[in-house]
Amino acid sequence: MNRTIGLFLGIALSCAYADSKKMSPDLEAATASPVPVKVIVRYSGALRSAAATKIENVTGSLALPAANGIATAVPGTALKAMSDDPTVAFISPDRALRSSSLDYGADTAGGPTARNLGYDGSGIAVAVIDSGVDPHADLGGKGKKSRIVYSESFVSGKAGQDPFGHGTHVAGLIAGNGSQSDGPHASYTIRGIAPGANIVDLRVLDENGVGSDSAVIAAIGRAIELKNQYNIRVINLSIGRPIFDSYALDPLCVAVETAWRAGVVVVVAAGNDGRNNYGSNEGYATINSPGNDPLPITVGAMKTQHTPGRGDDLVASYSSKGPTLYDHVVKPDLVAPGNLAVSLYADKATLESQYPANSIPVSDYQTNGGSHTSKDYFILSGTSMSSAMVSGAAAVLLQKEPALTPDQLKARLMKTASKSFPASSVAVDTTTGQSYRSSYDVFTIGAGYLDIPAALANHDVASRSAASPKARYDRSTGTVSLVNDASTVWGTSTVWGTSTVWGTSVVWGTSTVWGTSTVWGTSTSPGFETVWTNSTVWGTSTVWGTSTVWGTSTVWGTRE
Repeated sequence: MNRTIGLFLGIALSCAYADSKKMSPDLEAATASPVPVKVIVRYSGALRSAAATKIENVTGSLALPAANGIATAVPGTALKAMSDDPTVAFISPDRALRSSSLDYGADTAGGPTARNLGYDGSGIAVAVIDSGVDPHADLGGKGKKSRIVYSESFVSGKAGQDPFGHGTHVAGLIAGNGSQSDGPHASYTIRGIAPGANIVDLRVLDENGVGSDSAVIAAIGRAIELKNQYNIRVINLSIGRPIFDSYALDPLCVAVETAWRAGVVVVVAAGNDGRNNYGSNEGYATINSPGNDPLPITVGAMKTQHTPGRGDDLVASYSSKGPTLYDHVVKPDLVAPGNLAVSLYADKATLESQYPANSIPVSDYQTNGGSHTSKDYFILSGTSMSSAMVSGAAAVLLQKEPALTPDQLKARLMKTASKSFPASSVAVDTTTGQSYRSSYDVFTIGAGYLDIPAALANHDVASRSAASPKARYDRSTGTVSLVNDASTVWGTSTVWGTSTVWGTSVVWGTSTVWGTSTVWGTSTSPGFETVWTNSTVWGTSTVWGTSTVWGTSTVWGTRE
């Protein structure tokens, strides 16, 4: 036996007591087996500690500075001893992670207005942490100067390609310039929100759209390293996975907070589980990680109803709802167009080959195009798409005001978001005929609907954190209230400028917040007791099975 392994296992067997608070509960079953377990170990002190070195000598590891930890594999029987090490802060599985996936989406959000004002994201780089980005002509590839300024893969396979097809679509919604749909015969030019922005391509998903926490954390770390070199001001995470721990313990959330505090705006998909009714929760408490963290901008999806105006738009019934599991953070932060989004086609990618019905004819955007299928554009739906819209909006705002901090940008987008919604709406799945009712409360649409022109016209600069507030459920009255934090912009004493006080009635509007503190009443939304009981919201095998979460009817279909 290797001497280091023997020493490590000896420590494991001699330790009778383990600190369960420092180990994710879903690792407990692995502690009785010697089979190696892939884990992420976060440290409370310096990353290059003696304990970290010892673990690296056993199996090798990947340093994850963004989470102050390492990804490694250790025998399950060694986990308890590891949790007892005083230098270890928390141990969690290196969990699997997937993608979260326009007609008029950019128009609805106000992209053309921003361009007319001279703001197209030029000079700003957005890090797309996804399945890779193909060198599409709309991103300056194929013989033109590419705006994909850097590519790296954190999974097997080459950098600079997208065998799954998701990352390219996302990048197009952020920064596609429409070159392949423009010209003398164009009937509609398909552009992203920030067609002048650069893309930093950090691939973390394989050809099936599957990745891991460690790959994403490593990519976030690389984005932070390259921030000044490429002026990376935004990270787009149109990916996610179930929540297993508090955001304070989740290494994915820790990495996101590291990027945020380094001055990078992080935009995250809320998830596509709003139709889940496990435990009669009516889709509430289904926000994905890392969208459950209070700092990043978590985005839900809206349907444009095939019109450029927003007056008829409705929330997508699959858009995940808050509050977040365990911590009850008020999410999503806002919503944006994300249903039936038309964006860039990745040649020979998995999604394009598996879902040919999502292809569009060239005649959709060229008067002389005929009925043959486009090899440049493709339809996808999901909060992945709406997150990309917000990332584009962030690039545009940062071009206009480079000094904005992530908190200031988030607060401005939330304050200026449109707050005109119906009380409820019903969506019918065209495949199954099943109906889904959505209530337009704070846990469904957040602070409102992305409005780029309003954000550009606003000049308020928040002086405090824009961490999303938490909610408290009062079982005696059956109501849910916001927990005010005086250290954030949502606190009642927060002053913008010299005289403007931003209270909850301004942030969320009277149509979504009932009274000054109560955001959810018993007569408004169902499923109170279920949502606030962590153990009954959902079971891992029931909700997170492949056919339930990532199947065609949930992410990639065009049923709404």
